[in-house]
Amino acid sequence: MSPPLIELKDVFKVYGEGEAQVAALAGIDLTIHEHEFVAVMGPSGSGKSTAMNILGCLDTPTSGHYLFRGVDVGSLSRDELALLRRYYIGFVFQGFNLLKRTTAEENLELPLIYRGVSRKERRRRAEIALKQVGLESRGKHTAAQLSGGQQQRVAIARALVSEPDVVFADEPTGNLDSVMSHEIMALLRKLNDERGLTIVLVTHEEDVAAYAKRQVRFRDGRIFSDSGAGA
Repeated sequence: MSPPLIELKDVFKVYGEGEAQVAALAGIDLTIHEHEFVAVMGPSGSGKSTAMNILGCLDTPTSGHYLFRGVDVGSLSRDELALLRRYYIGFVFQGFNLLKRTTAEENLELPLIYRGVSRKERRRRAEIALKQVGLESRGKHTAAQLSGGQQQRVAIARALVSEPDVVFADEPTGNLDSVMSHEIMALLRKLNDERGLTIVLVTHEEDVAAYAKRQVRFRDGRIFSDSGAGA
């Protein structure tokens, strides 16, 4: 049997020293398998964002282990971590993080340039990804010419274009109105249902988390509840 895609084993993340020491994570155990759609929830300061940063290889635990496909991430060099992020992980952020004066297609091609993909192949993959998010007719539009919802769709397409093993979405609807928020979440659910895309979503909104098939709730640096525990 293949190992889980993601495992956190007794992970602590501590900031400060002495009396000022704060445990943002206080012994987290979490397993996520391929094709899951998981919402990570909790109030501000609960540890959910710290956990997401560790999962996305943007931060490291103070102690404990993070395994990605059975490989201990803590044993990887800085260059190997960069390769892990580049080839296996996709990110979607609240602020879109698109180049405003650059076309949708060019925004999608940028991560592929760093991977040494040919121009023809970059364009092909960008067109496929835009079609997956329903924006095939907007490829020549700059990000500044797109609505907020369309920009977030481009951001999702950019995460897909590298064909990652998992997409981490950090409050992806935070800058959108309720109608656009539900459109984006319906799109993510569709990508999970139809393509089997593994998605880990951070949100504080119950209606957004409801689109995920599993909800993991953080409180005071620990996992308070997990609807998929034992699944």
